[in-house]
Amino acid sequence: MKLNHLLWLAVPLSLVACKNKSSNHEGSTQVRTVFFDKTCMDTTVRPGDNFFQYASGNWVKHTEIPASETAWGSFYTLADDNQKNIKKILEEIAAKNNPGGGTEQKVADFYLSGMDTLHIEKLGYSPIKPLLSKIDAITNYKELLNLVADEYKEGNEFLLGLGVGPDDKISTKNTVGLGQAGLGLPNRDYYFNNDVATQQIRKAYVAYIAKLFTLIGLDGATASKQADAILKLETAIAGSHSTPVELRDPIKNYNKFSVVEFQKQIPDIDLKNVLDRMLIKTDTLLVGQPKYYQTLNKLLKTQPIAIWKAKLKFEAVSDAAPYLSKDFDNARFDFYGKALNGQKQQKERWKRIARGVDGGLGELLGQLYVARYFKPEAKERMLVLVNNLQSVYKSRIEKLDWMSAETKACALAKLEKFMKKIGYPDKWKNYDDVQIDRTSYYQNMQSISRHDYQEMIKKLNKPVDRTEWGMTPPTVNAYYNPSFNEIVFPAGILQFPFFDFGADDAINYGAIGAVIGHEMTHGFDDQGRQYDQNGNLKDWWTKVDAEKFKAKTQAIVNQYNQYAVLDNLKVNGNLTLGENIADIGGLAIAYQAFKMTEQGKRNEKVDGLTADQRFFLSFAQVWRIKLRDEAIRMRINTDPHSPAMYRVNGPLSNTDAFYIAFNIKPGDKMYRPENERVRIW
Repeated sequence: MKLNHLLWLAVPLSLVACKNKSSNHEGSTQVRTVFFDKTCMDTTVRPGDNFFQYASGNWVKHTEIPASETAWGSFYTLADDNQKNIKKILEEIAAKNNPGGGTEQKVADFYLSGMDTLHIEKLGYSPIKPLLSKIDAITNYKELLNLVADEYKEGNEFLLGLGVGPDDKISTKNTVGLGQAGLGLPNRDYYFNNDVATQQIRKAYVAYIAKLFTLIGLDGATASKQADAILKLETAIAGSHSTPVELRDPIKNYNKFSVVEFQKQIPDIDLKNVLDRMLIKTDTLLVGQPKYYQTLNKLLKTQPIAIWKAKLKFEAVSDAAPYLSKDFDNARFDFYGKALNGQKQQKERWKRIARGVDGGLGELLGQLYVARYFKPEAKERMLVLVNNLQSVYKSRIEKLDWMSAETKACALAKLEKFMKKIGYPDKWKNYDDVQIDRTSYYQNMQSISRHDYQEMIKKLNKPVDRTEWGMTPPTVNAYYNPSFNEIVFPAGILQFPFFDFGADDAINYGAIGAVIGHEMTHGFDDQGRQYDQNGNLKDWWTKVDAEKFKAKTQAIVNQYNQYAVLDNLKVNGNLTLGENIADIGGLAIAYQAFKMTEQGKRNEKVDGLTADQRFFLSFAQVWRIKLRDEAIRMRINTDPHSPAMYRVNGPLSNTDAFYIAFNIKPGDKMYRPENERVRIW
């Protein structure tokens, strides 16, 4: 089962001009008249040397990342504005006497329960004491597996990376998938890399584990001993994990077994018992990384049960920490926020709770959000833009000089069948089984978790519902889902600076146009190209065409492997390949579509800039983002997206029209000879 290709790493993004901060949101008295602010630029930098700095260098120099953030810039400010709008909704409905069980009651009371810090402090960690007692009662690994299976239904996810979704090779059928799990650090590399920064993170992780144990009553020496043992156990688990690059191979990660067949590989894990306890009725499994479960099978019997119990207790407390008293919440922040990402201080509580409401009751909150902040005409205008870019994509595929007619026919069929989702779902999810009480924050989270689990397993052995969304309406992001062959643009991203009714075409096509092209190109990147028009993992390429494609993508890998950040830390061209293909292709398609507009045809100057220059500057300023060093290091290790600077400079260095627009010549640092510029789509 395939993960969606996001525009950004599950983190909201945004852009706001350096001076112009007027809004098109409800209640605004200002009408935006400025869509590009040249004061953000650093014209002391030659555009051909570093266009990211040329477009946004002055902003970078004078912008400080807020203490509560790991990064700041484009997507973040828009997401921040969205949160403020969500806050207005939440506070207004929270002040009302809402009928029990209705949308507004559930949303408002969930928010109020999270904001009631006096009650949360009074409870301390008592909400999870029953779970800790269950773990304490375990005497052997079989009982441990029973608890793992039972608690999964409650939202306590230990050791099993289980999900239900489309079978990659039968996209109309939902099936059970198992993936690697069991780690508290971002991925396997954090357990084995020995650079100073990673060693410090491991040290901080052990301190975090020990801190949580002391908060639930262990003495310092015992807490430290158990923390060391947990790190050692997780290191053994990490050895079985696939690398982030290996996880990008859909063929390698598609391993279908009957339950009986896979049981033979893990004889000490009673699969039938586990699945029965999880209320899952299935004869087959998709196992993404069998090696993990084979290793887990061995470790369950060879590692002391006391260490397994300690690991489960740590995970139980750590996962619950944001919903417990401040000592637990702060301890989690000190590691995952400060140590891992460089965040200086916690976000304001209302922001964290508002995000929790969006994550837990997203399509209830989403109904309230779109009713107030999303105009129907924005959806209509967006569909026009999407169709324009789809038409351009069609013409580009037809004219490709490296692809055979046979493969082109399949590519065009896939393009034609793109499902387009804009703004919000056509039908909303049902949360009738969720019980929300304004005095019980942790219990509210449990109710939502039980709902989510039941919603998931009800999909099993039923046809795939292609109307389902993977993001909530306020989200500032976009995605392509290969199993649905769909491109999705939530309402949250359809605002300035990505999209504005009053903006000229150069601004809109350089921003939202490139986003649309990016998501379309994911259907044809190194992963997406392996799925056919119906969303099935199926080879529809001729051997010769596939080899030509791989040669072109290797050139992209080689280019991005040369990009460095911080202390010569290099971008991983293989990990970021899909996103780099989408960035390069998306820009090319958006530019061609822009040139079909009246402004694109005339290329007249506005504010001293040609239309082409405004297009490329709009594209560049969308990726105006500044990150803390810690966040950069983590993303280089985990993020399939390149750093923002190279999401600008990389695609532009491969775009002929950019060279013409800014008179880029040999000797400029971004210059690539024409025969070295990569053109795929």
